[in-house]
Amino acid sequence: MNNRQLLYALLVAGISLGTAWAIRGQFGHEQGAAWAGGIGGLSIVLIAKRKDWYAKAFQLALASAAGWGIGGIISYGIVVGYARGLEFGNVYYGFLMLGIIGGLFGLIGGGLFGLTLASSREKPVQWPQLITEMTVGAILFYYLLIEQLGWLMTPPRSEAWAACFGMTVALFWYMIRHKQRSTIRLAVFAGLGGGFGFAFGNFLQVMGNVSGIHFNFWNVMEYSIGFFGGAGMAYGTFTSEWETTDTQASRSRLLAPIIILALVIPFFVWDQSFKTERLVETIQSFDPLADAAGVTTYVQWVALLLVLAFAGYTLFKYYIQVKTPFRELQYEDIQRFFFLNLGLYTIYSILITCAFMSLYRIEQYLYILNVAVLAILVKKTQASFSDRGLNISRWAVNFIFIVAIFAILTAVAISTHGELNGANRRFE
Repeated sequence: MNNRQLLYALLVAGISLGTAWAIRGQFGHEQGAAWAGGIGGLSIVLIAKRKDWYAKAFQLALASAAGWGIGGIISYGIVVGYARGLEFGNVYYGFLMLGIIGGLFGLIGGGLFGLTLASSREKPVQWPQLITEMTVGAILFYYLLIEQLGWLMTPPRSEAWAACFGMTVALFWYMIRHKQRSTIRLAVFAGLGGGFGFAFGNFLQVMGNVSGIHFNFWNVMEYSIGFFGGAGMAYGTFTSEWETTDTQASRSRLLAPIIILALVIPFFVWDQSFKTERLVETIQSFDPLADAAGVTTYVQWVALLLVLAFAGYTLFKYYIQVKTPFRELQYEDIQRFFFLNLGLYTIYSILITCAFMSLYRIEQYLYILNVAVLAILVKKTQASFSDRGLNISRWAVNFIFIVAIFAILTAVAISTHGELNGANRRFE
């Protein structure tokens, strides 16, 4: 792969997951992260333009959704506040912990996505075994790190990061035992991208708040973890070698991924986010004279009907309409689902913020610009593959380099401001 092709690939994947992750900031939790993760995984399928990957595109999107969604259980609000203080130790700790949290998002998301890429009829992934091992890993490491050793990252909030760390250890132990070299590489770079992106994004947020510019810089931080996490996934994917698998999709195996991606995840986002109290408060915050109750009812129904329409169309187009046991999915099929999925998430963000009533949330319209840019770039991007293998010593150097960058960001951050609102201290 030449440098220009690789750059386009990283850009498309970065913008895809970056946009979806920034939108995810309006919804949060596991379901919001899962929706964004599925979009990021699909973008890589579009870039690759491989027929065998089209056949399992929905499974790939579901694996990416599950992996990135798992990290949604981690609490990081207080950690973000550590990086808003004045003491070098507290601020540096904040950046490092955000690096770990973002790294866990990427490691699990990239790992599950990579295993689905590598799974074949001859060498299938033993999913029940892997899920069991990851569950056991989560329980053991949480008990050891939190209950026994008391290694608290975010007191007094949830320490679910330790459970995610245990899942990551179990995931890598599985990949090592089964010699999934390409998947390991993909997961590592997704983790490096997610970790760097989260910490660097918080640095941008601090600098933005210091600048006094009226903008949602928390959203900039969210975009950063998604952009670098998506770019890391793409880099790990296209610098690895992947076996060619079946080019025909089994109709029976399409049903569950379609229902989860097109109905279950969006419905949970609707159910958990479009609360009457939240919408009324949002509307009254920028227009006290508006009919908040009427607009709220309208928004809730429109959001629900859009989910049902999207799910119904997807189920009909990719399952009901298919009369044969197997179907060869085409690039246009995956592209259509990708943009419908991302488009619905974008509309959800505009609805939940009521940005259709006012320009008070300008970043909402930047999402539309991002989708338009993707529509142009995706068609022009044709990725090829190269096998750069596993270079653990280089990865260690990269990790040390990133840790050093966090120290530089810390020094710059504390020299530019007094204590900011929302600053927290981990150590006295």
